[in-house]
Amino acid sequence: MKRELSYIEIDRVIEMAWEDRTTFEAIEFQFGLSEMDVKALMRNKLKRSSYELWRKRVTNRKTKHEKLRSFTEGRFKCKLQRQITNNKISKR
Repeated sequence: MKRELSYIEIDRVIEMAWEDRTTFEAIEFQFGLSEMDVKALMRNKLKRSSYELWRKRVTNRKTKHEKLRSFTEGRFKCKLQRQITNNKISKR
């Protein structure tokens, strides 16, 4: 990994990695972690069975890569999700 992440940042990266529509490019933009860095983080922080389940889930998933997505405009956003602006989570 490029830099040391706080516990809260690690938790957020894991959460984003599990989300189907959050791309590896979005994680890299927000935290500076490449796809390989995310995989290494997940391998180190998750139980082995959880990591294997995650890898099975994201392998060949088109929504995890910007270039493979079939849609170009708009994105799904849960109405309960907080606004994320400039890498900081703003309160409602």
